[in-house]
Amino acid sequence: MAQRKFPKGTEKEHQIKRQNEFIAEKYDRFTLTFPKGMKEKYKEYAENKGMSLNGYINELIKRDMQEH
Repeated sequence: MAQRKFPKGTEKEHQIKRQNEFIAEKYDRFTLTFPKGMKEKYKEYAENKGMSLNGYINELIKRDMQEH
C-alpha cells in the first residue's frame, strides 16, 4: 500500500483534495506517451519559453487548429 504524502485529516490533505476536485470539474485529462527520455527534454524546452509542458502542448494544439 502506498504511503500517504500528508497525514490523514491535515489541512494540506484537504487543500490537495479541493484542488483535485476543482481540476476534475473544470478540466479534461488525457495521458501522453513520449519516447523514453524525451519528457524531460520537452519540459526543459517549454520552460525555456516560459511555459509549463502542459501549457506549451496546449498552445501548439491551439495554434495548429487556428491554422486549419
